[in-house]
Amino acid sequence: MNTVDPHTLTGAYALGALPEHEAAQFTRHLARCPACDLEVRELQETAARLALAVAEVPPAGLRTRVLAALPEVGQLPPIPHRATVVPLRPRARRRPRLPYLAAAACLALAMTAGGLAVHAQHEADQQRDRSTRAEQRAAALSALLAAPDATFHTTALKGGGSGTVVVSEQQGRTAFVYHGLPKLPGARVYQLWYSREGGMVPAGLVETGAAGGAVLLTGTPRGADGVGVTAEPRGGSSRPTSPPLALVPV
Repeated sequence: MNTVDPHTLTGAYALGALPEHEAAQFTRHLARCPACDLEVRELQETAARLALAVAEVPPAGLRTRVLAALPEVGQLPPIPHRATVVPLRPRARRRPRLPYLAAAACLALAMTAGGLAVHAQHEADQQRDRSTRAEQRAAALSALLAAPDATFHTTALKGGGSGTVVVSEQQGRTAFVYHGLPKLPGARVYQLWYSREGGMVPAGLVETGAAGGAVLLTGTPRGADGVGVTAEPRGGSSRPTSPPLALVPV
């Protein structure tokens, strides 16, 4: 703190990344610096929105889907093998078939349980992959917010809602934090663009149906003079097909 400009530590303080003694010094700095105090509160609000945007929970219908798949799980066919002929011998009396039927029922139950376990493992693997990707996005967003050179550019979108573009040249990343975006008619989606030398370069899609959240743009902000938002057909477009809803200079 003695050698670093305290005005550059707002991001690290907002995310709790400062050591305890430096955080205490910066807290005293906030008491006499209204600009830093305002920026810290804004960063903390943005970080909370980002955390909500990338959080994922296990699907509520997992148990229902697993149980519904139970009748569709059949027993594997027997393995063909060469039959061995054994001469039959007369028996004094016929043995009850109940033990054999019980064994067959146990075998069928074991096969069904095995298929159910495979299905559940597949669901668990998919959920683990989604959680891993969510953690990676959260880490990247946190690093972007804490970057010393991070800049924030907020604008209102035509048709409703607002967005903040967060840019860091050091991180080579850009994020779009949005709030209150109305649902687009039909099958259209919000698409993000980098504005470079008068042209628009695709930079990702905003999650359909989400009124608030955050998304990392694809590509680097290097050389871009702005970030645009348009409404495009589902899946996105290679070039804008409608006037921009917002064009944020960066």
